Amino acid sequence: MAVTKIHPIKSTLKKALDYIENPDKTDEKLFVSSYGCSYETADIEFQMLLDQAYQKGNNLAHHLIQAFEPGETTAEQAHEIGRQLADEVLQGKYPYVITTHIDKGHLHNHIIFCAVDMANQRKYISNRQSYAFIRRTSDRLCKEHGLSVVKPGKDKGKTYAEWDAQKKGKSWKAKLKLAIDAAIPQAKGFDGFLRLMEAQGYEVKQGKFISFRAPGQECFTRCKTLGEDYTEERITQRIKGIAIDRGPRRRSAGEISLRIALEDSIKAQQSAGYARWAKLHNLKQAANSLNFITEHQIDSYEGLESRLAEISAANDAAASALKDAERRLGDMALLIKNLSAYKQLRPVALELRNAKDKAAFRRQHESQLILYEAAAKALKEAGITKLPNLYALKTEYKKLDAERERLSAQYSEAKQKLKEYGIVKQNVDSILRTAPGKEHTQER
Repeated sequence: MAVTKIHPIKSTLKKALDYIENPDKTDEKLFVSSYGCSYETADIEFQMLLDQAYQKGNNLAHHLIQAFEPGETTAEQAHEIGRQLADEVLQGKYPYVITTHIDKGHLHNHIIFCAVDMANQRKYISNRQSYAFIRRTSDRLCKEHGLSVVKPGKDKGKTYAEWDAQKKGKSWKAKLKLAIDAAIPQAKGFDGFLRLMEAQGYEVKQGKFISFRAPGQECFTRCKTLGEDYTEERITQRIKGIAIDRGPRRRSAGEISLRIALEDSIKAQQSAGYARWAKLHNLKQAANSLNFITEHQIDSYEGLESRLAEISAANDAAASALKDAERRLGDMALLIKNLSAYKQLRPVALELRNAKDKAAFRRQHESQLILYEAAAKALKEAGITKLPNLYALKTEYKKLDAERERLSAQYSEAKQKLKEYGIVKQNVDSILRTAPGKEHTQER
């Protein structure tokens, strides 16, 4: 599991980069990587992009932190997950430095990326939507690498310190959640639940939001801050035995979701209310799956498998095309960045040739010359012998970016269709497993 947070860097960019690159924290910089820049000169490379920005603002860069559960991963794997996270979130547009700190009890990544992209000199927009994408991407990568993930909806966003305290059993919120979970099965109503909480030593404060305070705790804790299963309304529903999870969330009448395996459901065995809801849910999903099959003119199980295979192949093709476009965009963004730096700073390099005191001139223009030499080296390594037209290159980049947007929409559509067909097939398989005369039922 990885906990993420992000904040802007408005000053002391060099200090922030020096901190995350600390050799004592990164095994002598073994776990330091970069993209679109050299980590040794990232601050001056970022500044050059910032100077070209169309939108002026206070943000110089953004600092993304990804912290892992102690003992769940290795430094090498954590660094690779962080690199993949940066590549997916930033899409090859923003230069970044990533480091993995190994000096604490928990491994964690630091990713500092420039607030301005390399191709269009546009500022990165950091908001709830962009952070939600970071969180979803981080969770998916953790799952793909065999790590645990944060279950959505069960806990509100929390700082690493709070999460770490909960893991160590020191969090007031964690203890309160355990106390509430213990009281609910014994309560006969909400008033009885409050009496049980008082019997555990909690002080109760009722108002607009129900709050509790444990012995020795300084402030009251509002239940609504514990997550969606701990609001007053949800606690009341849980006492009555109404579905504990979010299975019955609002859906359109024809939306399909997976059937629930009642024989394996602990919740169904513990709660009669949940079991009743689950049986009704399964009947609805069986009907929705049948309607789906009829509407899409699928007349056999083999036909369903064939259709699913076709959609899976289309999904893979769309994903491959999108990945290829993103790779080409990343290559072009780097080329635009290096070409811009080379053209802008070439006059300084020419002045150096004619300077009488070359050492003094280099000291005076050191950062500019470093950038120029790095850009010239990158262009040479890319096999660029004749400098392309910068305006034409940016125009081509915009067209490719528009194509990437189209491919992204196409991939999302294919992915959604694959998900729908996958759910229908799982529901059909579930029905066939539980139906008598399996072979005869499957033939029908």
